[in-house]
Amino acid sequence: MAAVWLYDAQIQKHHEDIFFLDDRSSVHVDFLWHPEANNSVKERLLAWIREPAAKPDVVVIGAATWSIKLHGGSSETLQQYRANLTAIAVHLEKLADPGAVYWVLQDPVNEEMLSESRKMITNQQLDLYNAAAMGVFNSSKYNSRPRVKLLAASRQAALETIGQSDDGLHLPESTRNVGAMVLMNSFCNKVLRPIDGSCCQTLSPLNFSQKLSACFFLGSAVVFMVLHLLGSNRHRRPVPSDVESLEEKKPATAAVPLGPKAPFQALCKMGLIMGYFYLCDRADVFMKEQKFYTNSTFFIPLIYILVLGVFYSENSKETKLLNREQTDEWKGWMQLVILIYHISGASAFIPVYMHVRVLVAAYLFQTGYGHFSFFWLKGDFGLYRVCQVLFRLNFLVLVLCVVMDRPYQFYYFVPLVTFWFVIIYSTMAMWPQILQKRTNGSSMWHLGVLAKLLGLLLFICCFAFSQSFFERVFSMWPISELFELNGSIHEWWFRWKLDRFAVIHGMVFAFIYLVLQKRQVLSEAKGELLFPAKISNLLLFLSVVSFITYSIWASRCKTKRECNEMHPYISVVQILAFILIRNIPGYARSIYSSFFSWFGKISLELFICQYHIWLAADTKGILVLIPGNPSVNIMVSTFIFVCVAHEISLITNDLAQVVIPKDSMALLRRLGIIGVCSFLVLLLSRGNQLTPGA
Repeated sequence: MAAVWLYDAQIQKHHEDIFFLDDRSSVHVDFLWHPEANNSVKERLLAWIREPAAKPDVVVIGAATWSIKLHGGSSETLQQYRANLTAIAVHLEKLADPGAVYWVLQDPVNEEMLSESRKMITNQQLDLYNAAAMGVFNSSKYNSRPRVKLLAASRQAALETIGQSDDGLHLPESTRNVGAMVLMNSFCNKVLRPIDGSCCQTLSPLNFSQKLSACFFLGSAVVFMVLHLLGSNRHRRPVPSDVESLEEKKPATAAVPLGPKAPFQALCKMGLIMGYFYLCDRADVFMKEQKFYTNSTFFIPLIYILVLGVFYSENSKETKLLNREQTDEWKGWMQLVILIYHISGASAFIPVYMHVRVLVAAYLFQTGYGHFSFFWLKGDFGLYRVCQVLFRLNFLVLVLCVVMDRPYQFYYFVPLVTFWFVIIYSTMAMWPQILQKRTNGSSMWHLGVLAKLLGLLLFICCFAFSQSFFERVFSMWPISELFELNGSIHEWWFRWKLDRFAVIHGMVFAFIYLVLQKRQVLSEAKGELLFPAKISNLLLFLSVVSFITYSIWASRCKTKRECNEMHPYISVVQILAFILIRNIPGYARSIYSSFFSWFGKISLELFICQYHIWLAADTKGILVLIPGNPSVNIMVSTFIFVCVAHEISLITNDLAQVVIPKDSMALLRRLGIIGVCSFLVLLLSRGNQLTPGA
């Protein structure tokens, strides 16, 4: 990169050209001494234009103080200055395509400290010259959007720091550093595009998929408006189902089938929401700020939501272990803790990091528990059930992949739970299909289930202890399109390996619990202990001890890598300890927090939406809707974030009824169309990757 400074500043070597070359980074910087904006500057610019090979990538130029000093601040000199800038502006415009040209506005002076030979350099004079420069370069005569950028960063900083100047003219080093940092951000961020750099980045042009999605949502809005004008179709939303168990609550009255307007209304809302996502985290509309972890930013909100959760306690409708209300509550408080963990940047604190890792493992534990229980009890292995679960898990993420131009693996949790659902389904659906009703005749079928679980364990170990085998399998096209991130499957390997046993732990727990429940070993009546008193007290004591032991171990961990190596083997102990503490006492099973339960019903949407409309810069920063007031900003952004997540949950439920029909033939036709379209998209994506220069 070649850069050139042309202006009247004075640095270590006075009034002469200075040249700098760094071969290691291919940086060539020239300081060219031109104290006035006159014909000598014009000739230099013309020479660069005539010889493109010598043209610099960046030109930083400025002049005024020497013109004021040499000519006593006369009005004639100001007029000549304006005329000279007008003459060279057209040449600077040419240099700015495709390079970068910055005109440095003149910094203020401390008039009281100026020497006698500089007394004519007043702030009033500098303002006049700066106004002349802004008038010339902000003019639309050469371009509707001026290509010559005005650099005023050091001037703004100097308004506060010029009093620290040694001679009243030259700025202190700290102020010069500010100008240099802004200059580097302005040029480098748009080239390097750092994920945590929200300053000075140009917007990436919309790709074909983003344009197509925008047209699709606009088309849906037009169809909705037409249907709305033709007549109103009243409908009641179908009752949402849990993607882990897909058990639907029966409404008091039968729900009216969705009318033709409902799916277009849902798509219209989704389009508006996606527009908000894009404005928050792709357009240069809202600011972002860095995370900064302190214990108070994590633990104070944690205590606050704990108090709210306890305050909204209600009697549960059933007292079975891990009933629907309790699992929703469990997912809800875990999700709120994870949200606080992300926005506070608490991953920097290893003890908190390790406890949150247990929460993620608990989500996967519930995945294994919920799906195993459903298949074991109901034996529904139909295509409709599979498509419903996959649609509900992946709809939002697939839309975001298109709108936000992010790979599927970027939203790592959804690929993780989708992968494990497919594995659970395959394990339970493969021959022989062993269900609870089949085991009523013979307990030998239980051995068949254990054999399947053992086979699944061997499958996991085979992948976990052979990274090369894992990489070969998931690097094969087309599945590599689902699991690669930035051309590598390292992130997928890390996420999968970290909680590789959590799902099978949940399946084994579900199997043991359902067998014990069937044999009436457990006491699940209201107010009763789950086990006999002595056993219950012993299990509660061991559970509390395991919690304390784990916290002590996590606080003594020196590195994340060291802790992560142990995590897959010990996380289940904490999960089981929580389940026992929450369910052994009869009074604990008979109540639940409706506050946490409400959040648990939209936990998946909350986890995904946080990436772009609560956090920012793809989770690296924090979205700033209201600058200058962090407390109000977090309240407003959180309110919008939660409302959006809730609405997306309802939209997903509406569209699932339309996209996934119960009629088998209609479903197969739609899957065929989706499969062909997906294959064509993958081929197009692969072709773009293989095209040179693409």
